[in-house]
Amino acid sequence: MSYPAHRVAAAHVAPVFLDLAKTVEKVTSVMEEASRHGAQLVAFPEAFIPAFPIWSAIQAPIYNHDWFKRLAASSPRCPGPELGHIAAVARRLGIFVSVGFNELSRVSVGCLWNANVLISDEGVILNHHRKLVPTFFEKLTWANGDAAGLRVSETRLGKLGVLICGENTNPLARYTLMAEGEQVHISTYPPVWPTRDPRAGGNYDLAAAIRIRAGAHSFEAKAFNVVVSGFLDSTARETLAALNPEAGRILDATPRGISLVIGPTGDPVSEVMAGQEAILYADIDVAACVEPKQFHDVVGYYNRFDVFHLTVDRSEHRPIRFVDAGGESSHAIGESSGSGPMSRGAEKPSGDGPPDSGDSRPPVR
Repeated sequence: MSYPAHRVAAAHVAPVFLDLAKTVEKVTSVMEEASRHGAQLVAFPEAFIPAFPIWSAIQAPIYNHDWFKRLAASSPRCPGPELGHIAAVARRLGIFVSVGFNELSRVSVGCLWNANVLISDEGVILNHHRKLVPTFFEKLTWANGDAAGLRVSETRLGKLGVLICGENTNPLARYTLMAEGEQVHISTYPPVWPTRDPRAGGNYDLAAAIRIRAGAHSFEAKAFNVVVSGFLDSTARETLAALNPEAGRILDATPRGISLVIGPTGDPVSEVMAGQEAILYADIDVAACVEPKQFHDVVGYYNRFDVFHLTVDRSEHRPIRFVDAGGESSHAIGESSGSGPMSRGAEKPSGDGPPDSGDSRPPVR
């Protein structure tokens, strides 16, 4: 069995705020730069395309209708031409890329998911995951996801898995990936996560939470953890600060997200990126995941499968299913009639091809 060594990159960068086309251009520009520096895997933050909806935390929802409409208008579908363009660049560069994005439903103009795609070095979507449960104020923007994308992808870099922000605190979601043999985990986070007026004390410390979650998962899974948070640039900060007289002060006093890479012992193997926009690099060797398994292998000998049982329902959430006169299911909105490697609505690297009628998901390999 091969245990490859390679370089990973965490894109601790800001999107072009609420601009779909320019943010996609920035994604491909970062991919180009990371590839020149030898990175084989490039990870982008949570909801990177086209922005994380921070306004829901600092302004009452009755004032945010226009913000939601702007976000929906700038959110891509999956599959779609924007992700197709990113996939084509990944294929040309021969690298893997993980991208967080706001996903717009194919059957609703007002339904968004917090989603992530893992794209292979051949420009194929290996996995498409929708965040299981939006956290706190995120419920004002995103719908619940499902477990169709709660999967690990076997690649030449090792077995790759992704969880989005608070999912990294969900022990069952984490265990699901561990039980599939995950070796390299990707954790995505926003640039900032306001929870209360800092003057009242007790504000949520995103950086501290990230360290606890990421270290725990790496230690339990005996896996590398590529942690990538977004960056709040001056354009986004000034735009959000104009929402109300207190918005700027709240943003400035709220702890920022951090990016780092953690090894299979739970210790960092990279520097910590926080106060600047940059690409973080780390060289990892998947062979280092083997020795710690001798001590605690929670998906191997260090468990009691006769005592504990976990069942995961991977069925996709569909808005409607049609049944014919004989009681047989004819089709559901979201199912693809295609076949082969691009079936179930997987994006072709060129970004073109026949449209899909529903909320289809890319194939899992």
